[in-house]
Amino acid sequence: MRIGIYGGTFDPPHNGHIAAAKAAMERLSLDKLLLIPTFIPPHKALPAGAASPRQRYDMAVLATAALGKKAEVLDMELERGGPSYTWETLRLLRSRYPEDELWLLMGTDMFLTLQAWHDPQRILSLAGIAAFGRTEEDTEELFSVQRDYLYRTFPGARIFTLTIPGVVDVSSTELRDELRTGKGGAALPPAVYGYILRKGLYGVQADLKHLTLSQLRPVALSYLK
Repeated sequence: MRIGIYGGTFDPPHNGHIAAAKAAMERLSLDKLLLIPTFIPPHKALPAGAASPRQRYDMAVLATAALGKKAEVLDMELERGGPSYTWETLRLLRSRYPEDELWLLMGTDMFLTLQAWHDPQRILSLAGIAAFGRTEEDTEELFSVQRDYLYRTFPGARIFTLTIPGVVDVSSTELRDELRTGKGGAALPPAVYGYILRKGLYGVQADLKHLTLSQLRPVALSYLK
């Protein structure tokens, strides 16, 4: 079985995450996709006003509805607590799926800094790397340089790069700012947007008693898992 592993803060999970996951599932012919929200990201501090780890997990569950039955959200990093180091997560998944092929999915920025992660040697020994960029023109030159470097530095590494043309890159920081001003809902899966409205996340203030029917629809969807 070929399994994709897609980790991140997912604060919140947006349409860019879903488009990347769909493309990876198709291009890599994945049998299963595991989304794993981090508890504490080791490479950056969570911003003030961030959703709680359990809220980010709940939103990731709602977002995966668009990915079908092959997608599953795991709370293993939330249960483990502490900084969410990728090599530890991969080690646990390798013990859970000893005979299967693991692929770690990541965006351009993460791929280009992989050598600076905690124990990259162990990461590359436990899983292949599948990196995705937005356009071939913007990323292929950078990807080729990084691929060559990783192959030289970590013999035996498995690396696959793909592009997702036409997908608009979504900045989570900008999205949270837009949500505070009543915008940004179009960049989110409807159920995720409804969850944000219902919980009042990211400074969103919505009077649920006075929403229109079209505004109530994502709120209703957010109750369905």
